[in-house]
Amino acid sequence: MRRFCTESVLAMIVRHFLQWVRTATAGERADATGALARAYLYADLSVDDRAAAEGAMVMLLDDPSPLVRGALAEALAGSADAPPAIVLALAADQPDIAVIVLERSPLLLDADLVDTVGGGNASAQAAVARRPGLPCAVAAAIAEVGSAEACLLLIENPDATLAPFSLDRIVERFGHLAAIREAMLADEELPSSTRQALVVKLSETLAHFVSAREWLARPRAERVAREACEKATVALAAETAAPQVRPLVTHLRKSGQLTAGLVLRALLSGNMALFEEALAELAELPLARVVSLVYDRSGKGLRALFERAGMPSAVYPAVRAALDLIHETGFAGDVGGHTRLKRRMVERVLTQCERLGRDADSDALLILLRRFALEATREEARMFCDELAAEELAA
Repeated sequence: MRRFCTESVLAMIVRHFLQWVRTATAGERADATGALARAYLYADLSVDDRAAAEGAMVMLLDDPSPLVRGALAEALAGSADAPPAIVLALAADQPDIAVIVLERSPLLLDADLVDTVGGGNASAQAAVARRPGLPCAVAAAIAEVGSAEACLLLIENPDATLAPFSLDRIVERFGHLAAIREAMLADEELPSSTRQALVVKLSETLAHFVSAREWLARPRAERVAREACEKATVALAAETAAPQVRPLVTHLRKSGQLTAGLVLRALLSGNMALFEEALAELAELPLARVVSLVYDRSGKGLRALFERAGMPSAVYPAVRAALDLIHETGFAGDVGGHTRLKRRMVERVLTQCERLGRDADSDALLILLRRFALEATREEARMFCDELAAEELAA
């Protein structure tokens, strides 16, 4: 009997509520709507009373005041027991109401979220990007069509599942933005290929900035940026775990960056792993086979490897001279590790190449080697000065 009386009273309250909301102020309606939604979720209601309360909430979806619909969204957003139809309606409401549900409701399916992202509303996309446990498919949709803000929030969301192709798509679309780059580079597990793509975006951005202000002519700005990108790539490869070097090299090849200049820079920096993986990638040979050809002192295997890899014949003497020096003395280039050009090796290779016959191709190689020599000299001088300064401070 007590149960029956409680249910009857609640049903009567709902009926009076539906009449009262017609004359109450927006603030009063919002407070009452929140209380009704919480009663639906947490009170011990009968089936009939739950149906009555749900009907009242459906009617409130048409309330002209966003305060009322916002109160309904706040009360229902985090609950798996909320009426799905009402949640979907709120998710399609005006942005400041929809984001409450889009960010928190467990009732929304992946398909619902993908459709929302595809709708193009930046605030809705941002709300979806903040969701805990964001699945890979939804993250991919944000990476593909989401705003820069949504992509940044996605990167910063520790619960989001991001596939490598989604990371690459974000780099492609927004890698020129500093906030995006910083957020991505802060991830220690970011694939090396994605890090390198961010380096490329940064170099392109800087080249455009410099040339737009006429600080440097555009061709020179692009050359400087390209060389800086190659330098950073060699440094990145030196810090990359061995199993990840080949994927990085594959990325470089697909993006058109695996040039003879980069391969030569890797060798003259002592980065044998990058050098060997690059030749293996270009020649489409197993790494073990490439290593045996590289260390073949007769040179016949190396020349054949060069031809198979499609490397310019003019570069071969420089590579041969560098490898001969390694064979003779080992790689005595510990300064700077394998991230910087080694002055001794570069100068040795340059001297030997200058003794050869001159043509257009060899001149281009000499120009490159001279730039390498200048870079190595400046790097060595900078490191020497840094050491002196450190000793002075320590004294």
